[in-house]
Amino acid sequence: MTPHTPQVLDPRGAALVPAGAALERLGSGSTWAEGPLWLPAERACVVSDIPGNRVLRWDEATGTEAEGGGGLTVHRDGVEFTNGRTLDREGRVVACSHGRRAIERTEADGTTHVLVDRFAGQRFNSPNDVVVARDGAIWFTDPPYGITVEVEGHEGFREYGDNFVFRFDPATEELRVVVTDVEEPNGLAFSPDESLLYVADTSAAPTPGNGTHRLIRVYDVLTGVRGGRGAGAVPSGPVVKNGRVFVEVDRGLADGFRVDTAGNVWTSNGDAVTVFAPDGTRLLEVVVGEVVANVCFGGAEGTDLFVAASTSLYRLRTAAVGADLTWL
Repeated sequence: MTPHTPQVLDPRGAALVPAGAALERLGSGSTWAEGPLWLPAERACVVSDIPGNRVLRWDEATGTEAEGGGGLTVHRDGVEFTNGRTLDREGRVVACSHGRRAIERTEADGTTHVLVDRFAGQRFNSPNDVVVARDGAIWFTDPPYGITVEVEGHEGFREYGDNFVFRFDPATEELRVVVTDVEEPNGLAFSPDESLLYVADTSAAPTPGNGTHRLIRVYDVLTGVRGGRGAGAVPSGPVVKNGRVFVEVDRGLADGFRVDTAGNVWTSNGDAVTVFAPDGTRLLEVVVGEVVANVCFGGAEGTDLFVAASTSLYRLRTAAVGADLTWL
């Protein structure tokens, strides 16, 4: 496949990008770019440089590298190895901190503080990716990479002995485990109506003690379902059930992904971004030329796909709209 040019793999994929669309490099200089997030109020995209222990930033006003502008600047430094991030219902940045082994939030005045960092009195491993649901609850994955990969955090051990997906309600401070059957959960996203939760399993990553999974699982998100330990107990929030494999990727890992308003999943896949239909069919692929970590939608219409890939941040103009931007 031609680098930077979208390749249609299914007729439905042709409608996802305008004619002549190609990947643009916006800026480079990162060590390992992760966790991109579009900031609508600032017309900018921020991205983690995890080994660099900093957050980098691209401003729309500066243009692209091809236009003689572009470039990544340091947005924040000494950030304790932040990874994935998202916006909450009030437009505040909620981020995963490998170094603090926590979920943190940056307030409107610029101050950042920890929201939650323990499960049953034991520290998280290293929260990796995060989404905020319509009800304001924060859902996040907790694999071990920030405590096992030297350049991504601080050496440590899995205090609760596993890798879970959690739901945290900042209003009530209730923390619940929602997924336990993913070996090493990484990226996650909801379907547009939040009836489905997609979770990546990246246990095939080349780190000590890992497994062989390079796939995305999908779960039904149900409300009003009886469960819990007590007879007739009803959980205070949604219940996740019926986990199954959605897709397996073939070029690398489904490290991070986002879902558009039609329910298509735009995911990292080695050195490419691959788009899967809700039925799992491959629709589209664009080879980036660097290993892709994560993506997000943004731009004026929510149709720009920002791609965090190794040293650089890229943009692909699409005809899709990010499902997580519709409430901003």
